[in-house]
Amino acid sequence: MPQAVTPPEPASEDAAWREVVQLLRRAAKLAAERETETEQFMDAAWEACLEARPGLREELADKELRAQLKKLRKRGLVGKA
Repeated sequence: MPQAVTPPEPASEDAAWREVVQLLRRAAKLAAERETETEQFMDAAWEACLEARPGLREELADKELRAQLKKLRKRGLVGKA
């Protein structure tokens, strides 16, 4: 039987975080009751996170680009500026 996974908690548990976790559980339960595919639910949750934090999408894209450039430089395929 799968073991229940406890969501990560901030260093200091507070009412706002508990509310977030409670809302996530309710949303997951609703999606499960409607037989929503897990991946579809996770994609929607991730998209909601990105929409809620302006600039995060771009920040993540920049980090990915830097990581790719670093790999290419290590392989000698891209020069250093």
